[in-house]
Amino acid sequence: MRDKIVEELREILIRDLKVDAVSVRELAASAPLFGEGLGLDSLDAVELAFLMEKNFSVTIADMEQGQQAFESLKILAEFIMEKQPAPAA
Repeated sequence: MRDKIVEELREILIRDLKVDAVSVRELAASAPLFGEGLGLDSLDAVELAFLMEKNFSVTIADMEQGQQAFESLKILAEFIMEKQPAPAA
């Protein structure tokens, strides 16, 4: 499940944040999204938080939670799996 979400996140970064596809595809799931990793910035964080709600129904409550969740694709995927509403039965 986590690997599937990581791939969805890669597609979101390419499609919606317009991040270079090669950079995203070569990025290790455990590499940082900000700074030396993918190089995202604070404006990207705001847009990424919006996209998490839009695509996964997951809300980033505050800046601290966002900093933790946006550490890497792997951690973000785990955050989504933990916070995502259970499917209706």
